[in-house]
Amino acid sequence: MRHSLTGLTRVGLSAAVIALLAQIAVPLPSGVALTLQTFAVALVGRLLGARQGTLAAAVYVAVGCAGLPVFAGLRGGFAVLAGPSGGFLWGFLALAACSGVGKGRAARCVLPAVGLVLCHLAGSVQYAVVAGLPLGAAAAAVSLPYAVKDAVSVVLALTLAGRIAPRLLPVYRGKA
Repeated sequence: MRHSLTGLTRVGLSAAVIALLAQIAVPLPSGVALTLQTFAVALVGRLLGARQGTLAAAVYVAVGCAGLPVFAGLRGGFAVLAGPSGGFLWGFLALAACSGVGKGRAARCVLPAVGLVLCHLAGSVQYAVVAGLPLGAAAAAVSLPYAVKDAVSVVLALTLAGRIAPRLLPVYRGKA
């Protein structure tokens, strides 16, 4: 796969936006923080499209896995990905991909919701494994408290993307 310097720059800057918004966090007793990452991932996915949006989310996860403190609370390292909240980080790949695909209004609304469900499923499964809980109990602890906030975040991100895309996309996607 061939990438232009401009495309790689867009991906890198978008990964940095995700990292920046991850630092706006409110820790909760479950160990999974309330952050703006979901908003950022959906926004990046919609603006860049599925391929580059997913690549930006993957760069964010990889940089954090390498130890740079880009995850919520200025944390980094593989232990975060293997820890209680790591499944949500892996789930961001699905959210970015699903936010960036779709032709037609129905698909562009339904697919991000599917991505959010996949993100929460990945987060709940990993939390269940790490905490030794049944999946239902894990979902009640780490998915349900965030579901409404995350759904609103995705809707706001898609709305913002729709408003700024006409001005930003010719430059951001390299078509200007």
